[in-house]
Amino acid sequence: VNLKRPCPFWADDGHCSIKDCHVEPCPEVQQSKIPVGIKAGHSNKYLQAANNTKELEDCEQASKLGAVNSTLSNQSKEAFIDWARYDDSQDHFCELDDERSPAAQYVDLLLNPERYTGYKGSSAWRVWNSIYEENCFKPRSVYRPLNPLAPSRGEDDGESFYTWLEGLCLEKRVFYKLISGLHASINLHLCVNYLLEETWGKPSWGPNVKEFKRRFDSVETKGEGPRRLKNLYFLYLIELRALSKVAPYFERSIVGLYTGNLEEDADTKTLLLSIFQDTKSFPMHFDEKSMFAGDKKGAKSLKEEFRLHFKNISRIMDCVGCDKCRLWGKLQTQGLGTALKILFSEKEIQKLPENSPSKGFQLTRQEIVALLNAFGRLSTSIRELQNFKALLKHSR
Repeated sequence: VNLKRPCPFWADDGHCSIKDCHVEPCPEVQQSKIPVGIKAGHSNKYLQAANNTKELEDCEQASKLGAVNSTLSNQSKEAFIDWARYDDSQDHFCELDDERSPAAQYVDLLLNPERYTGYKGSSAWRVWNSIYEENCFKPRSVYRPLNPLAPSRGEDDGESFYTWLEGLCLEKRVFYKLISGLHASINLHLCVNYLLEETWGKPSWGPNVKEFKRRFDSVETKGEGPRRLKNLYFLYLIELRALSKVAPYFERSIVGLYTGNLEEDADTKTLLLSIFQDTKSFPMHFDEKSMFAGDKKGAKSLKEEFRLHFKNISRIMDCVGCDKCRLWGKLQTQGLGTALKILFSEKEIQKLPENSPSKGFQLTRQEIVALLNAFGRLSTSIRELQNFKALLKHSR
């Protein structure tokens, strides 16, 4: 992942801009040129930010919680070199921009679990606001419900938004529901892995029922919460559908999940094929064939618009001010993008040759990692919803 790409839409003014949390310090050779007043930090009374101790403490905590652990074992490093060599011999469908960038780095997702990082407020809202307001085919005159950044709407309780939504074609409704479902899933992960307390310097993480109710309870969200959760299930079904559709790609003997450990690779592929088998036994509730099915010219134009809107959303993820949030945001967005790519490549997947690579449809390693991890996060969301249901029942 490349976590250093600049935000292409606005100046980077994330939550930690006061302390420049994610900027490398000056090289030692330049240290002597830094004025003593700036080095003094809190004692520099002329620095406006230094007078706001609470803001600095919040920033420091968010920086600590949001930092990405970039530790890698020597064994992993050697494996990555081997992977790259193997990937070079494959016939890729497309080359992802970040993969060969000098700023791209390998990140161990097990060392960087998705959880609450302290990244909140206007910076986080600005990212989601940009996604909803500018990338969901939405006119500015129709306000999204419970958006704190939107101007006052008087008596409008958000129902006009849903009246407008129902008037859209299926594809545009689906687009909004996918983004809403992704937003709900990410919020759920934060509620599940929340910083409850910090005793003796050791943080304690766990489910936060109060935070869950604030984001999803019907009363506290004026009926919006259940809609968000419904969209989460919709997104889950879409990605489940994509997994069932891509099964033939992986079932071919030529496709191996290469890491260099033959025994482990065979076990991993067996496990993956068993997941595909499970998805096939599930009665699907979404038929993507009904999408982009109008007249050929109009359908092609709408499909391209759909693709560009989604591509723009993936670029907005580079505006997320917290590294850990950016990491998981990019991963889950890319996973959904890969699912959409699969759903609209059914004919190409069906024509794949058994024993040779095909230019008709190809998934890069990065796309496979994103697809499976994004589906893993959604599966976790569905499971954790049941846990919150039990916790809410117990708390009553």
